[in-house]
Amino acid sequence: MKRRDLLTGLFAASTFALGNGWLWKHAQDIYTPTTASDPLVTGNISDSESVRALAEPTTKPPQAQPKLGPSTEKAAAQARLAAGTSAPGPAPSEPEVSAKGPAAPEPELVPQVADDRILEKVRNFEQEFTDDIYLSDQERIVMLSVLARMERAEAFIGHGNYNICDFDYLLKVAKRFPQVGAFSRVEMDFVERIFFADARHYGFMGEKVIADLTAAVPDKEILKVPYSGQYIYRGQSEQYYQKLKRDIGDSIILTSGIRSNVKQMHLFLAKTAVSNFNLSKASRSLAPPGHSFHGVGDFDVGKVGWGIANFSDKFAQTDEFKRMQDLGYVQIRYTEDNRLGVRFEPWHIKVV
Repeated sequence: MKRRDLLTGLFAASTFALGNGWLWKHAQDIYTPTTASDPLVTGNISDSESVRALAEPTTKPPQAQPKLGPSTEKAAAQARLAAGTSAPGPAPSEPEVSAKGPAAPEPELVPQVADDRILEKVRNFEQEFTDDIYLSDQERIVMLSVLARMERAEAFIGHGNYNICDFDYLLKVAKRFPQVGAFSRVEMDFVERIFFADARHYGFMGEKVIADLTAAVPDKEILKVPYSGQYIYRGQSEQYYQKLKRDIGDSIILTSGIRSNVKQMHLFLAKTAVSNFNLSKASRSLAPPGHSFHGVGDFDVGKVGWGIANFSDKFAQTDEFKRMQDLGYVQIRYTEDNRLGVRFEPWHIKVV
């Protein structure tokens, strides 16, 4: 897919200044936080918290950065993001912009985190820790613009179909329809850096299960589950879910099935926004894009009529969960004592 050499309004180099309060306010105004109210994003967040309530950041004048070549700049940007200090640098000079990012970066040495420290964060996932990694002020502005565009795309494509939408299709829709608007180069560079960054640097220890940003969900391999608005993979996942329904009854429902890289990116960024732009805190509740097993077969279940409570520890107190445990064959992906840096998710069924 051809890249458009486009740097629009908010992100033009001449106006992209950290200290400009108008830019920050404008970025918040254009993000309508529909996804921020998604049960997968809110979790235990109180109703008083929202993206629009975030305080205006305290900023310092930007430091001059050395001019880098295209390949060096991309590598440097990934390194800065991994360290939590990245900021959008000058746009690469190559003429093409595509959702197809580079191959995953070479593995880097990551300090071994003590088990007790991981468990502390898992059990106190809503807290902020001194070694958490945050987005820079510049990245916050870009991220809010990306979220605004993705919100418009989801409204245009439809919630159910958006769950299985791939990035190539998203970019085509965004470019063709003005009500969504084409992604700028700065926005796509940010998306690529988030996807290809080593999530271990900010505390997510799970494996990356999808290496290609533009990986598509094959239409022939999925089906839509009635009354759920969700898709599930045919074969093993479908059979697993149907067996649960037979063994537990109609009080169990699919609450989240297949989530493409687009959907997971959207959810993760929205979670980051309501987590004070804290990547580490967000990753304790939502797997970073590319790391979610929802993309390869896992699914979430809940109690009919429970709504957002299905995505909280309360689900572990339900008869449905207790009966799942009694069945013997049900495994939970993220247990109470997991060493992956993720909160306890009694609703997340491990299939793959």
